[in-house]
Amino acid sequence: MIRDTSAQDRMVEVKPNRKRRLILLGGGVLALVLLVWLAPGIGRLFSASSSVSSTRLSFADVERGPFVRDIAAEGKVVAAVSPTLYATYGGAVTLQVHAGDTVKKGQALAVIDSPELTNKLAQEQSKADAMQVDYLQSQVDARTKRSDLQKAFDNAQIDAKSAETNLAREQKAFTAGAATGVEVDQSKDALEKSRITLAHAKSDLGMNNDSLKFNIQSKKLAHDNQLLVVQDLQRQVDNLNVKSPVDGQVGQLFIAERATVAKDAQLLSVIDLSALQVEMQVPESFARDLGIGMSGEISGNGNTWKGLVSAISPEVVNGEVAARLRFAGATPKELRQNQRLSVRVLLDHRENVLTVQRGSFVDESGGSYAYVVRDGIATKTPIRVGASSIDKVEILDGLKEGDRIVISGTDNFKNADRVAISN
Repeated sequence: MIRDTSAQDRMVEVKPNRKRRLILLGGGVLALVLLVWLAPGIGRLFSASSSVSSTRLSFADVERGPFVRDIAAEGKVVAAVSPTLYATYGGAVTLQVHAGDTVKKGQALAVIDSPELTNKLAQEQSKADAMQVDYLQSQVDARTKRSDLQKAFDNAQIDAKSAETNLAREQKAFTAGAATGVEVDQSKDALEKSRITLAHAKSDLGMNNDSLKFNIQSKKLAHDNQLLVVQDLQRQVDNLNVKSPVDGQVGQLFIAERATVAKDAQLLSVIDLSALQVEMQVPESFARDLGIGMSGEISGNGNTWKGLVSAISPEVVNGEVAARLRFAGATPKELRQNQRLSVRVLLDHRENVLTVQRGSFVDESGGSYAYVVRDGIATKTPIRVGASSIDKVEILDGLKEGDRIVISGTDNFKNADRVAISN
């Protein structure tokens, strides 16, 4: 039989450890205090619909200060006056200049050879000369005809006066018994006939005189009309010498030397370097705030010039509107066509304005609300925004100075009212 160790066992008395109790008690109290202190935050955390990491968001503080609205963009130098010259008639073109040449107003830049137009001018000029001869001949004929009519009228007057004298003589003779009554009656008939002839001669003189005037006038109008035809053809022939409408520089040549072109074909362009402007593309959202005469700045080549908005296109292309600025003073001489410059247009400048950095929240919410961050919780808050600049948005209502809001990444909130922001 194997003996156990029960004879060797003995009771050991465990004494209470006060230090251990105090430690446990203190830990319990500390945990209770910590729980009480964190209770509001834990409550807010559980009240949030979701949690989003702060690394996926951008924040900005609402500030009060100056608010400047401007448009900054890259522009290019364009000529305010840059006419393109066209062929006024078809034919072979001889260029008198090269691209880049300096030209003066009225200088011939190209000559169009058009035998057809030149020959047509000669034909119409010949017609005009013939009509002029016809007009002059009608004047001669009118004078001759008028002279004949006048002669007939004068003879009729003489005949009438002679018949009247003869009647008077026959009547005296009849009274004296030297003539018969038949002779007196014959004299009366002759007088009556001469008077009728005189009346017709007078009428013919007046009527034919008007007819002759009308005939001459008709010939004159026909000649004048032909002269207008000749003048128009002469203008077309003169325009075969293509001349510069402005002082400037030859831009682009659209044809080769001695090329045969059709009517209205492009020949070349001329750039007026004394009236350069800067063209810029403005986002459609800012274009509605642009106005003619707004001030701006044009920068390039280490210089800055004052400018004024001179034109705004009424058409939107690819979400942008073309605008032009002219130089407020003299046009800089060192600029060239299509040169790139920086452009800034001032839209608005005010002091003491409540603003916040611009972000995607404006587009995502339409400016109707923002998420205000307090104690790690983003709360959806109704707001009202005003004007916008490139980097700032004016706050009209709903926020106050010092508020911190989420300016981008709010699409992660899924339109929730409260969202916890985790680190």
